[in-house]
Amino acid sequence: MQPILHLSIPVRDVVEARNFYVDALGCEAARARPGYQDVWFFGMQVTLQDRAEEAAAPHPGSVRHFGVTLGRHDFDALAARLAARGVPWVSPLSTDDEGLATEQTKAKIADPSGNVIEIKTYADVAAALQVSPHSYPEAIEHGN
Repeated sequence: MQPILHLSIPVRDVVEARNFYVDALGCEAARARPGYQDVWFFGMQVTLQDRAEEAAAPHPGSVRHFGVTLGRHDFDALAARLAARGVPWVSPLSTDDEGLATEQTKAKIADPSGNVIEIKTYADVAAALQVSPHSYPEAIEHGN
């Protein structure tokens, strides 16, 4: 069996969350039981847990999120799908390192319960994720 990455997140309303993940993001609905709903989020099992008291609106500047990296065509299609459905951007579409091998385009949205989701695409995945000397904690600690 291939490993399946799993994430469980709190939502304020399971039906509302299911509809968002299926209709807006294009996820496939999976098993449902009282108190939760699974969806297939681009190959990852995401469990939407009925935990309204734990759901929170995204905080400005917060880094807590999960997401998916897609090929350019799929990224553009998803971004257009979200825009057509009027899904508001937490962080609007932006491109870093434009024209370079490390170029990445990304954006963040939030589900109806405030769980932030990042979508992104890389021009060259290997170049974008290559470890550089500045990636090591020692370099960061010493300001390199």
